[in-house]
Amino acid sequence: MEAAPLHEDVAAGPPGGEAWWLPTVDGGRIRVAAWPAAAGTPSRGTVLIFPGRTEYVEKYGPAAAIYAAEGYAVLTLDWRGQGLTARAFPDRRLGHVLGFAEYQRDLAAALNLAGWLDLPMPMFLVAHSMGGCIGLRALHEGLDVAAVAFSAPMWGMQMDAWERPLAWLSALAAPLPGIGGRLTPRTTLDHAIHVERFEGNTLTTDREMWDFMRHQLATHPDLTLGGPTLRWLRAALFETRALRRMAPPATPALTFLGTNERIVEVDPIREKMQAWSGARLEIVPDAEHEILMERPEVRNRFFDASLALFDKHG
Repeated sequence: MEAAPLHEDVAAGPPGGEAWWLPTVDGGRIRVAAWPAAAGTPSRGTVLIFPGRTEYVEKYGPAAAIYAAEGYAVLTLDWRGQGLTARAFPDRRLGHVLGFAEYQRDLAAALNLAGWLDLPMPMFLVAHSMGGCIGLRALHEGLDVAAVAFSAPMWGMQMDAWERPLAWLSALAAPLPGIGGRLTPRTTLDHAIHVERFEGNTLTTDREMWDFMRHQLATHPDLTLGGPTLRWLRAALFETRALRRMAPPATPALTFLGTNERIVEVDPIREKMQAWSGARLEIVPDAEHEILMERPEVRNRFFDASLALFDKHG
């Protein structure tokens, strides 16, 4: 196990954070970060944070600080192909995987580290966007967490009606030579934070958090990721379709979703949460996709609700 960079100058995380390079079973290498619970607080367990596509561990420093202050250790990671973890192509801005099973291998490596660090039990999960897709699959495969809080989980992707058949055609063609590594239509090689203006952006209504994210990527541009490849799109379409057909797991769950959501598909979230026994769906007025990067009252509502859920099932 080798020490990896943790950009504490932009992370705004709690004291004591560390990061490591970890091997995966298929020969990859990912970056995993951990923060301890605040000194002097009673230990309440560990919160696993599953980032979304284009994200990186430093983005969740503020969230880690909140959970650490309440007595939770925090473990998060850069999924393969994003953050400081190795990229598939020389142009680091292309987001690419062959299949979503690869992310489960990343998770297995991160959980091995949790065991090596002897992080406190029980474990809980906070999963955003693509991390919510990875997290739901992990729950079905036996991830040992006592409860889960989802933020705008990617259980489907928003598309216009005319786009969906074209997306499937593109995805089906992706295995052909020279096709899978191409950028998906209507995306660019730049991160949304660089492409969009704050006014009318699809991520957050909070200018302070918008500037926080822009500062992180401007200071450490190696963290930046642009649009996905057609092969990633293929993998995402097949995975979200499969998950949509599966009955919800038994894990106690909470999901937050903004009324301005324009990135993930809303109907699969409503359907899944309605079918999920004892689960709760919180609809947040005038919130965009990044619930944990939203204005303070939205962030506080999420953290209060997730802490209450974790406390109940801890």
